[in-house]
Amino acid sequence: MKYIFFLASALLIQSAAAKTFINCSEASPASFNPQVVTDAPSYNASAITLYSKLLRFELGTTKMIPALAESYTISKDEKTYTFVLRKGVKFHTTSYFKPTRDFNADDVVFSINRQRIKDHPFHTVSGGVYTQYENNIKDNIKDVVVLDPYKVQITLNEVQAPFLAYIAGNYMSILSAEYAEKLTKENRKQDMDQFPIGTGPFSFVAYQKDSLIRYAAHPDYWDAKSYKGKKENRIDKLIFAITPDQTVRYQKLKVGECQFVTLPSIADLDDMRANKNVTVLSQEGLNVGYLAMNVTKKPFDNVLVRQAVNHALNRKLYLEAIYHGTGIIASNPVPPALWSYDKNLKDYEYNPELAKALLKKAGLEQGFETEMWTLPVTRPYNPDGKKMGELMQADLAKIGIIVKLQTFEWPTFLKKSRSGEQQMIQFGWTGNNDPDTFLNDLLSCASVESGNNTARWCNSEFNDLVMQARRVTNQSKRAELYKKAERIFKAEAPWVTLAHAKVFRVMDKKVKNFKIDPFGYDYFDQVELE
Repeated sequence: MKYIFFLASALLIQSAAAKTFINCSEASPASFNPQVVTDAPSYNASAITLYSKLLRFELGTTKMIPALAESYTISKDEKTYTFVLRKGVKFHTTSYFKPTRDFNADDVVFSINRQRIKDHPFHTVSGGVYTQYENNIKDNIKDVVVLDPYKVQITLNEVQAPFLAYIAGNYMSILSAEYAEKLTKENRKQDMDQFPIGTGPFSFVAYQKDSLIRYAAHPDYWDAKSYKGKKENRIDKLIFAITPDQTVRYQKLKVGECQFVTLPSIADLDDMRANKNVTVLSQEGLNVGYLAMNVTKKPFDNVLVRQAVNHALNRKLYLEAIYHGTGIIASNPVPPALWSYDKNLKDYEYNPELAKALLKKAGLEQGFETEMWTLPVTRPYNPDGKKMGELMQADLAKIGIIVKLQTFEWPTFLKKSRSGEQQMIQFGWTGNNDPDTFLNDLLSCASVESGNNTARWCNSEFNDLVMQARRVTNQSKRAELYKKAERIFKAEAPWVTLAHAKVFRVMDKKVKNFKIDPFGYDYFDQVELE
């Protein structure tokens, strides 16, 4: 199978006539299957652009609305969910696949069971690691049944309060069962995740690693009626020009090589705001940036050492030097906008002398040597991993901890972070409107097994509280359980909670109708280019 890849300069020549929209994105995707990834660059390149889910969040808000499921009902015991599916939804037609039928219940069952059933024909394709599914749902789905071609019933083993939020998660995107059948017959199952087929607003055209992703507008997109703009200004082609350097991304925008910048340099914001040809959007992000300490590695198995590191790092300095006042110091693993946030949670003050005393108490008065993995790409929760690493390195040296900084290219960084090799690692997360997507996804015992828990911290008391909260549907009761869990987390200190940051997007003035997403993703199906 051959694809022709074009250079960015050639694409730009076409842009005026063909309404080509070029997004200067920050990193290459790890995969085009959102089931097997956890990072925003991969989700933007797959779930947001190519696929649809049964439920979704209304653009620009945290309100859940129907998508491929027109409606749903929940049984009295809150364990059975019945979804009525939308009719007439077309899958993408591409050079490598032409569907013969519309989306139906078989596609829903295939997409869930690929993750759920270990001996499913596609389960081990791309490695068989479904981090988000394993974190959130794991063995709780008892059965997925087709009631008729447009009705699916999902039965749970036990009540799971955030279940609908999971259904709206990117990893629950719907794949084509018919495409899977074709690939199976041709012995090309691996193409499922490399040459994707979905029902989303754009279809896949080509990918040149670390350079370009090309998409075409899906002419039969099921949600096309929601578009309220001028048809003549609607984009026909979408390009992700992968540009890891945030300053270079902005320079490309200024000279017209792209119309949109994901995660611009915070240091350039004043210049951007002064530029009459540029629009700057911002919003409080549902995110947290943190430094995780691997509790399975000495000396981080000692809580005194972890508390010492918390007291040694000058987070106020980082906020000024790296976030430039666009974030707040994080005391909590969940952001302030969420209903379980404990505003009374006592934080660790910056106190190097206390940090030294804690090390002495731990029997490490002379300090120790360790390694820190720094983020290789700009993230909303950490705009500059390298610079932050250098500041952390200097702070820790003051209390006798000698840190070697290490990093990797983004897909490798993600893969290695799940292996448990790290000693200290910078990371962060953007969740949705449920605290479970922070406390469970990042800190539960199940998330150690799935690899999402980069601290490898499994605390039975914390874990029991989080699991209890998932089985309670009363929000105030859930909030109290989560707050108790947050207090355990803070005392045990598997992370240094660094910051909750604002999210920024920058675009050419000719770009209209873009709405910034509180979950940190980029939706281009409503965008116009004047």
